[in-house]
Amino acid sequence: MSSIAFDHSPTRTAVLPVRHLVAVPDLPVAPAVRLTRRGKAVVFTIAIAIIAVLVVLFGSSTLAGDKAGALPNTTTVTVLPGHTLWEIAADANPNGDIRSTVDDILQLNSLPNASALQMGSEIAVPVYN
Repeated sequence: MSSIAFDHSPTRTAVLPVRHLVAVPDLPVAPAVRLTRRGKAVVFTIAIAIIAVLVVLFGSSTLAGDKAGALPNTTTVTVLPGHTLWEIAADANPNGDIRSTVDDILQLNSLPNASALQMGSEIAVPVYN
């Protein structure tokens, strides 16, 4: 029979230092910004003010002058039962584009659409040459 003898005496083994690999060096972390309730209100107010300034600067650019614009020559037509805006435009401008004449009548009378035309009302119709 064979036997193996174990030596239990302390031996010195070489201890290598443990090196950890770091892909990204540790950067200092900036503290997170925390807004208080008052700070949030200030940021919101500044944002609204900036939006208001941009709306004023880039909004519609209309200018009121001291001279009146030239008014087109118009005549007054009373809307009779069965009359349509298309018929009124065809009578006013028989040789022109009736669609543009209908648009002119709508703009001249501040009508939102052709169905807003009421029987018995008087509307202004441009005079075409």
